[in-house]
Amino acid sequence: MYCNQCEQTAKGIACTNAGVCGKSGELADIEDVLIYALCGLSLYADAARKQGIIDAALDRFTMEAVFSTLTNVNFDPDRFAALISKTVELREALKTKLGTADIAHPAASFVPADTVNGLAEQGAALKFIESLDADENIRSLKQTLLYGLKGIAAYTDHAAILGQEDPAIAGFMYEAMSALLAQGLTIEQCVPVAMKAGQINLRAMELLDAGNTGSYGHPVPTSVPLGHRKNKCILITGHDLRDLQMLLEQTAGKGIDVYTHGEMLPCHGYPELKKHPHFYGHFGTAWQNQHKEFPEFPGPVLFTTNCIQKPREDYKERIFTTGLVGWPGVTHIASKDFSPVIEKALAMEGWQDDADKGSVLVGFARNAVLGVADKVIEAVKNKQIRHFFLVGGCDGAKPGRDYYTRFVELVPKDCVVLTLACGKFRFFDQQLGDIGGIPRLLDVGQCNDAYSAIQIAVALSKAFGCGVNELPLSMIISWYEQKAAAILLTLLSLGIKDIRLGPTLPAFISPAVLNFLVATFGIRPIAATPEEDLKAILG
Repeated sequence: MYCNQCEQTAKGIACTNAGVCGKSGELADIEDVLIYALCGLSLYADAARKQGIIDAALDRFTMEAVFSTLTNVNFDPDRFAALISKTVELREALKTKLGTADIAHPAASFVPADTVNGLAEQGAALKFIESLDADENIRSLKQTLLYGLKGIAAYTDHAAILGQEDPAIAGFMYEAMSALLAQGLTIEQCVPVAMKAGQINLRAMELLDAGNTGSYGHPVPTSVPLGHRKNKCILITGHDLRDLQMLLEQTAGKGIDVYTHGEMLPCHGYPELKKHPHFYGHFGTAWQNQHKEFPEFPGPVLFTTNCIQKPREDYKERIFTTGLVGWPGVTHIASKDFSPVIEKALAMEGWQDDADKGSVLVGFARNAVLGVADKVIEAVKNKQIRHFFLVGGCDGAKPGRDYYTRFVELVPKDCVVLTLACGKFRFFDQQLGDIGGIPRLLDVGQCNDAYSAIQIAVALSKAFGCGVNELPLSMIISWYEQKAAAILLTLLSLGIKDIRLGPTLPAFISPAVLNFLVATFGIRPIAATPEEDLKAILG
């Protein structure tokens, strides 16, 4: 095992025995086999694209398979074994369709073992990350690309579920995964591919935004209760809006309230979701607090997409997964018939009282913010608003993330904080007040809604007649997994500079690559204290 794709990787270098995320070394090795097999498939899919052969079903499978290897998605080795088998089956079918001679690379003819143990042994022998290149800088850039691809696959899959697809994204996926196998590349050859990944990810996020807003309307400012009311209840976590829609429809009239957890919080702002009267409130905070929070919730929990942790035994029997999420021994609902979840909710006590624990505001996506753009612009010109801070990203359990809480607490009262993703749970319930009716804390949405934040910045830059880098805007980003890597590539591809990243820099970034990022984009780690960064930004 050698895995350093998340921010919490062991000792800031790599997990080599077991993942801090909870995956075993054997599972990590099996995931490497899947990625290697997908690279082999990509060699033929890329060749097919050059002959005008596009297979939409193949594209969907590829995105799902790559997404499955993203941190905290699937921990079930049997499901990975099935994905590997399907990958090779599709590769051989494509090879026959092309009718060309075999491609020379071993990945093009890789034969997987027929047992889970055998796959783990193959993965250990592959040493996939180490094999990417002998040069640490090329290897670093390839890893950056690979982890960006995992984020792209996630956003593309989310969008496709809502009917939004662009075959060019899969085309790039095949091209890039084929490039991972190439040896002898230079930095000059690798950097443009990474920048292109950022542009492709922007397109994927644009499609996802179109899917979300086209299906459920543009988010509107909405107050979400943090308490509960006496009733049966279900908790839904993850990111998938379609799963939430189906759960709300299937629970209608059954005497069950639906609560969100984690990154599902922003869903309360979508008109077509909030119209359900039993879609009540929000429970808990970010993904890493499941073990503390889930024992206190008196109903079943449905996981969609990623962010699952190993369930504790005292609540494991009421955990359900759907979509790409998996954990051995946990009930998986592939059909989207959530009857087992509903039956479990009806069998449990639910909340036995009413509790008012305050509320938070959500729904400040681009339409809501740009709808008051004239007030924002006037407030800036009148010096009522001095600066904007985008403080958000992924949360995590590793020490040092209290920096973001303290940063927001210290932001001067003439500044506005925009936030998104689960990083906001460090400060989402703080009452920061407003500036001329504009809330000082604006929740843009999920990590999936980074497109909205980008569009807000672009629109403001046009209104002020300057570039994004000249705006009174600073980005203070926390990262954890590979969707964050994809978003960072997008920001860099747009030429956005002076991003502060933390709580630590990615372990897969070599010193030379870091120097390139600093020299080209001004990217830097967050300071030891928020006071230092605020002083540097505001003077």
